[in-house]
Amino acid sequence: MHVLLSGIVGSTAYGLAHAGSDLDRLGLFAAPTVAFHGLHRPAESHVTTAPDRTLHEAAKWCRLALGGNPTATELVWLPEELYETRTPLGEELIGLRQSFLSAPAARNSYLGYAGQQFRKLAARDRTDDSGRARAAKHARHLVRLVHQGVTLHETGRIEIRLPDPERVRALGERYADRPEEAAALLADAEARFDRPGVLPAAPDERPAEAWLRRVRTAHLPTA
Repeated sequence: MHVLLSGIVGSTAYGLAHAGSDLDRLGLFAAPTVAFHGLHRPAESHVTTAPDRTLHEAAKWCRLALGGNPTATELVWLPEELYETRTPLGEELIGLRQSFLSAPAARNSYLGYAGQQFRKLAARDRTDDSGRARAAKHARHLVRLVHQGVTLHETGRIEIRLPDPERVRALGERYADRPEEAAALLADAEARFDRPGVLPAAPDERPAEAWLRRVRTAHLPTA
C-alpha cells in the first residue's frame, strides 16, 4: 500500500476543534497494480481507530470525489500545513481538483448531508448533557455544511477552514436548544442553490482517468 496523499481533516481542519476533539486523518493510497489481476480485488478502504484514519484506494477516492462526497473531496482542498503525506502523484491530484466538481453533486451532497444533520438534531433527546452535546454537534455540522456548500456553489471553491468558527459554535448552541430555527438556514441555502452558480453541469472525468492510469503505471513491478 503506497500512500499518495494524506492529511488532517475534520474539526481541526475546520477550525472547530476543542481540547477533547479527536484528530482525524484522511488519505488515499495506490494498491499494487498486479493486485487487480487476480481473482480478488484489493481492499478499497482501510479504516483504523486510535489513531482515527481512513485511507481510500485511488480509484475509490476518485469515484467518491466525482460523486461530490464532501468528506472525501476535502482531502484535495486542505490548508497547506495540514498535509502529512504529499507525493508527486498526490500533488498532481490537488492540481486536478476543479475537474471533480459539478453543480448537481454539490447541491445533492451538501444539502443532503445538511438535511440529515437537521433530522438528527430535531430527533435528538436533549434531556441530559450527553444528548444536548450531541445535538450541538449535529447543529455545528449543519451550519458548516451549509456554509461550505453555498460557498462552493457560488465561488467554485471548497472552503475547509471556516472564516468564523465562533459563529458556527454559537449557532450550534442556539440550534441545539431551538432546532426549529435551523430550518430557516436550510431554506436560505436551498434558495441560494436555486440561483445560478459557477460550477459545471457535470464533472470532467478525463483528468481523473488519465491520473489513475499514471498511478497504475507507476505501481507496476519493475522486474
